[in-house]
Amino acid sequence: MKCRKCKKKLEVARRCREVKLRCTGCGHEYPIHEVAADLDAETEAVLERYTCIVYD
Repeated sequence: MKCRKCKKKLEVARRCREVKLRCTGCGHEYPIHEVAADLDAETEAVLERYTCIVYD
């Protein structure tokens, strides 16, 4: 999955109470609900490992 701003790869960023997607280039973070429609199979597979994702 690619960043909307700089087109670099997004990675899953997990913290105590949240899971977001963070750009490896510019560092911008996306809440899951903002990019849910654009998720690719690889990112979905990573997110499937989490039992609960809370939307802001």
